[in-house]
Amino acid sequence: MIQNIRVAVDAIVFGYQNGKLYVLLIQQKFGTNETYWALPGGLVGNDEPLKEAVQRELKEETNVEVNYLEQLYTFGDDVFRDTRNRVISVAYFALVDSSKLSIKADTDAEHAQWIEVNQIPNLAFDHNKIVQKAIERLKAKLTYQPIGFDLLPKYFLFSELETLYCTILEKEIDRRNFRKKILSFGFVEETEKISVHNTGRPAKFFQFNTQKYNQLLQEGFHFEIKFA
Repeated sequence: MIQNIRVAVDAIVFGYQNGKLYVLLIQQKFGTNETYWALPGGLVGNDEPLKEAVQRELKEETNVEVNYLEQLYTFGDDVFRDTRNRVISVAYFALVDSSKLSIKADTDAEHAQWIEVNQIPNLAFDHNKIVQKAIERLKAKLTYQPIGFDLLPKYFLFSELETLYCTILEKEIDRRNFRKKILSFGFVEETEKISVHNTGRPAKFFQFNTQKYNQLLQEGFHFEIKFA
């Protein structure tokens, strides 16, 4: 059997600011005069590990480096997903504090921009399908793994954490019970830092204690947040 199949990687990078969830997109020309929005990504080198390939593409096309990357899904059942060649794409998703990143289009990307998830246009290839799959994974993981903290700054108001959950899950939560539950785990700690921009009563900042969380995991801890 002679194969003529190419392997690519695509990155779904989520960011969160001011109560809104964003995804990082690039604008790129694909051999025509038309310009399309798409996910950062590209073909994998012959001797290149998949994870290194997606990290390279992100750096080249958006100037973004991420620490957390999770393999999402492999897209290739649609043999015509790329009209130019038969391409199988391995998608990865990442969560970042977007306020600390400086994005800049480079190589074959003309523009790089954070786009709010509910304003994503028609994307190239099957990238809308890929983004939707990543959003579903993100919503699910929020309930059994504390990944939401990767979207927040190191120091955050508890109300910001509550709003993040409401925004991503698209539902209201019982804020009192949510606060009680999260603090009972012991890995979210109140600091002595005070918010100076809070319009109401001064509020203290919190932080996620990664070392404490990892210690709890070794002891058999199971994170779970249930919503009605």
